[in-house]
Amino acid sequence: MANILVVDDEPGIRELLSEILNDEGHNVELADDASQARAARQRARPDLVLLDIWMPDTDGVTLLKEWSASGALTMPVIMMSGHATIDTAVEATRIGAHAFLEKPITLQKLLKAVESGLAKAQGRRPGVLPTERIGDESPTDSATPTLAPLAPVKTAGPQPEQNFFLDQPLREARDHFEKVYFEFHLTKEGGSMTRVAEKTGLERTHLYRKLKQLGVDLSRGKRGTA
Repeated sequence: MANILVVDDEPGIRELLSEILNDEGHNVELADDASQARAARQRARPDLVLLDIWMPDTDGVTLLKEWSASGALTMPVIMMSGHATIDTAVEATRIGAHAFLEKPITLQKLLKAVESGLAKAQGRRPGVLPTERIGDESPTDSATPTLAPLAPVKTAGPQPEQNFFLDQPLREARDHFEKVYFEFHLTKEGGSMTRVAEKTGLERTHLYRKLKQLGVDLSRGKRGTA
């Protein structure tokens, strides 16, 4: 997918963002401060940067200005902060930031901003796959984008079990159903905890606890992604 640099002085936020983005298939590089961010920017050439504003050595806006002035702002930068004012957000956007996310960052807003930033970097509209044709003004073409032929869909992994042993006590029957339910979605989503959380409507931390409680083997869902 993409190489993404996450710059934040809070270990918990770095780990959370790294986990989510890795789960989406991206390669993630982490930096604690502006000094590490400069080195990572030079070494890894990220496709996109998530940059915290308030950091101990050099704040994110100052680093953004530095990259802009030196011609190093060649990738979309998404600014993050839990305390920034509207003026700070406007200034960051004026300098060249692609977007601004307010902490605590919701999963939906994070993924939407990342997808939009990567689409901009690749010169396409958000939500349009690289294989789609856009902007073709030929009068003989239809308005619907042309997609590459899709391969036949194959169902991988175990299918949901239909026998839930209705003569069991309610709690045991419910646990049995939930285990099969989550195993099905893990297999369907290729082991992506992010997508399973979205599908089932659970927060990721709640989902992890639930799967552990039910004894779900998380490695089963990952096998289809190897």
